Amino acid sequence: MATKTEDYLGITDYKVIGTRPIRHDGVDKVIGRAKYGADIDMAGMLHGAVVRSPHAHARIKSIDTSKAEALTGIKAVITVEDLPLQEDKIEDLGEGAANLQHLRANVLADGKVLYHGHAVAAVAATDIHTAQEAVDLIDVEYEVLQPVLTVQEAMKEDAPLLLENQTTESLGEDTGQKSNVCTHFRHELGDVERGFAEAELVVEREFDTATVHQGYIEPQNATALWSADDQITVWCSTQGAFTVREQTAQILDVPVSQVKVVPMEIGGGFGGKIRIYLEPLAAVLSRKTGRPVKMVMSRTEVLQATGPTAGSFIKCKMGVDKAGKIVAAYAYMAYESGGFPGSWAAPGAMCIFAPYNIPNVLIDGYEVLVNKPQTMAYRAPGATNAAFASETIIDELCEQLGVDPLEFRLKNSAREGTRRADGPVYPRIGNEECVKTALSSEHYATQLSGKNRGRGIASGFWFNVGLKSSAAASVNSDGTVSLVEGSTDIGGTRTSIAMQLAEVLGIRAEDVKPQVADTDSIGDTDVTGGSRTTFATGWAAYQCALDIKEQLIERAAKLWEISTDDVVFDDGTFSSSDSSKTFSFKELAGMLDETGGPVMGRATVNPSGVGGAFAVMIADIEVDTETGKVEILRVSVIQDAGKAVYPSYVEGQMQGGIAQGIGWALNEEYAYNRDGLLTNASLLDYRMPTCLDLPMIETHIVEVPNPGHPYGVRGVGEVPIVPPAAAVANAIYDAVGVRMTNLPMSPGEVLKALWAKNGGNGTA
Repeated sequence: MATKTEDYLGITDYKVIGTRPIRHDGVDKVIGRAKYGADIDMAGMLHGAVVRSPHAHARIKSIDTSKAEALTGIKAVITVEDLPLQEDKIEDLGEGAANLQHLRANVLADGKVLYHGHAVAAVAATDIHTAQEAVDLIDVEYEVLQPVLTVQEAMKEDAPLLLENQTTESLGEDTGQKSNVCTHFRHELGDVERGFAEAELVVEREFDTATVHQGYIEPQNATALWSADDQITVWCSTQGAFTVREQTAQILDVPVSQVKVVPMEIGGGFGGKIRIYLEPLAAVLSRKTGRPVKMVMSRTEVLQATGPTAGSFIKCKMGVDKAGKIVAAYAYMAYESGGFPGSWAAPGAMCIFAPYNIPNVLIDGYEVLVNKPQTMAYRAPGATNAAFASETIIDELCEQLGVDPLEFRLKNSAREGTRRADGPVYPRIGNEECVKTALSSEHYATQLSGKNRGRGIASGFWFNVGLKSSAAASVNSDGTVSLVEGSTDIGGTRTSIAMQLAEVLGIRAEDVKPQVADTDSIGDTDVTGGSRTTFATGWAAYQCALDIKEQLIERAAKLWEISTDDVVFDDGTFSSSDSSKTFSFKELAGMLDETGGPVMGRATVNPSGVGGAFAVMIADIEVDTETGKVEILRVSVIQDAGKAVYPSYVEGQMQGGIAQGIGWALNEEYAYNRDGLLTNASLLDYRMPTCLDLPMIETHIVEVPNPGHPYGVRGVGEVPIVPPAAAVANAIYDAVGVRMTNLPMSPGEVLKALWAKNGGNGTA
């Protein structure tokens, strides 16, 4: 359902925006005609495979490839020596960044392996079975080292160093101290010591969250052809074709103009398909063989060696005064970076207290190396961990104060003019409206009854990003418009972008023919991530449509022999100012040859008007006190979309984020043994929720338009994953009276908490 909170700039109705057309790519995907990365098949194509480390931390003493090279059907073998050396330089990936030396060493290990599954060498063969046989014939001699697997272990002074030359940057200064701590930063607002001194009630707890994977169904893949004229074409599943182009060109030390990336359809990403893994390997193998090379990861490789999200250790402390106002908050946030620097404590720190107006805040963030794959974004990266801590504390404050958790959130709500501890001051936001909608919902008004059943509330925030987007469109003679843009469509953005162009031109969404183009066919466009695509690429389409509109006004003026100032355009119709002459969009499109030829619009944008988004989740659960299993009974999510351009897409994003957040809350974790080996690298053992684990997820779309966008759009894809872990934890407390401070809250962990509550005497 949608809750219209206010109208934007006096506009109450749109012709296209807010409707529910059939997705432009829907038929192809339903009938199986859509082409994904693994569907590539080319004449003479070879198949590649990767040698991966059986150790979590080890020096590479030698690599002997002779047996593999002698195998019939093997056409090439490569190691890191086949990749050009890189400078010590940070490259922005659109959502996160990478040091080029580390990027190279992650693609193929350079002297040392830093996690179980780290790539060491690669082969190309006439078929995949021969390639896999060759992998087993490559002899790698290792000097095994002690792994460190938690941030607490890695931060000790005597901890084994992953990168011998890594020094800690603290508060913007290089300390010169060698450590596994890459970065320490701080955000400070007001006087937190004075705030806690004035507090009537203070709650402080510690929280551990496990490493988890994004869980996309399609594995990473890449096919590359390095042609005789030194042009490189890469076909792959990616969230950002231009990001792949930039990374691949840097790793191969060639100009970006020499690399063309063709983005295939993508079977999920959620932040995990931004960094490159196979693309440079396929390209170098292709150069060595003169033939196209295709590489597809197995599910085990995906789990072992691509970027999961960061596990974390968080200390959180909050205080309230006698009136129930939050007066102080402190967070210590140590996040895993994996084997190389670049973690997610920074966005976590931006989000941890974001839904609240708190005058005194201190946040210390740490990014820490551990012997796990380098962490990557996962839908609001860092924010779910953070909200698990802060929202659990909020619930405990409400309990001790004896106040309704939604009323408490309303009293302490961030609103327009509130400053976050990391600096930004909110423009118009919809946090209060989300809380009010939750308060008035039928779900919240319904009494929950039954033994060991509980209800939990949590809020969440994600700040969204803008970044670069490009679009181009041409008017066809039949009145349709062909739209070309560069944003990978993960969940319906072809349609949400096309709808914004159609709205300007007064035509149907179905009359726009959108396509996602390769890097040679459209201007630079940043990743599909950061909740930016409908916002930023939609803005590019909006500007592109304005360009078309102005050109068509000129054509109408030319036909009517009047000034362009005397042409009026409204709802897809061009007319003279006295209404004596009119053309529909389709009629004028059919006369372009008479007035000068084709009409094309184009636009590039780098918008700064991101608005950020809030969500509230209500979760009803039941705990089986004999097994510790938590069953989800009912869920509602309330989220501010600014303006829901494509409500079906918005609802799908909300439901998907909640589903993933529930999996994170209850089941999902990387299970490492003491040697640092991943023991659950399959979907049989890495337990993601299915439809059997979840109820129907009720969605409430709130619309408080973002003043920084022409249609008031806010990003919607990330914030729904933020509150689930905390909401489920709070519901467990409401059901059986135990505070859960570890993720996942698996049956075993729930039983431990119940036993501790009962003095070790079994279940409740």
